[in-house]
Amino acid sequence: MEPIVVGICGGSASGKTSLCWKVQESLGVDCTVLEMDNFYRGLTPEQLPKVHEYNFDHPNALDFDDIYEALATLTKGHDAEIPVYDFKTHSRAPYKQTIKTNKLILYEGIYSLFDPRIRDMMKLKVFVHTDDDLRLCRRIKRDTAERGRSVDNVLDQYFKFVKPSYDEYIQPTMNYADIIVPHGAYNKVAVDLIVLNLKNYLV
Repeated sequence: MEPIVVGICGGSASGKTSLCWKVQESLGVDCTVLEMDNFYRGLTPEQLPKVHEYNFDHPNALDFDDIYEALATLTKGHDAEIPVYDFKTHSRAPYKQTIKTNKLILYEGIYSLFDPRIRDMMKLKVFVHTDDDLRLCRRIKRDTAERGRSVDNVLDQYFKFVKPSYDEYIQPTMNYADIIVPHGAYNKVAVDLIVLNLKNYLV
């Protein structure tokens, strides 16, 4: 059976990763999680001095060709070599990581439903819809703890880039979703619905 691809989309810090974990736990089967965050383009030497002016939340910040190739490889039953992105240096690591193929591939990211070539590979498309204020609080907590950023920097980036890009590019992709999940992984009814659909595909 050809591997099944599920797209899990939503704004920054909406709970996409937590939803992936919850779906895996509820299904009780091995899954491969492909994170869109590894496919950011590394900044050039000219861009690095102006890193705070760079919009990481614009679609152009990502390499959708690389994502498509990785998913195409996985769905053919082969393991894929993917980049490793360093959010502190804003560059790709000099090495790659191997992602194992599996019966179920969960592809998650803010633009997971953006590229039509990638959408066409999906059996199920999910959008995690979470309150803007809650997403901002989560983003502040995450980026200060994990990515070495100050609160002022996170807030400046949010209002300058994150929120406008979400409104213009990300939220409209909710129209492609088969299932819209309010409150993310805490929505047991939505998680159960996703799991039920996937069990039908995996039979």
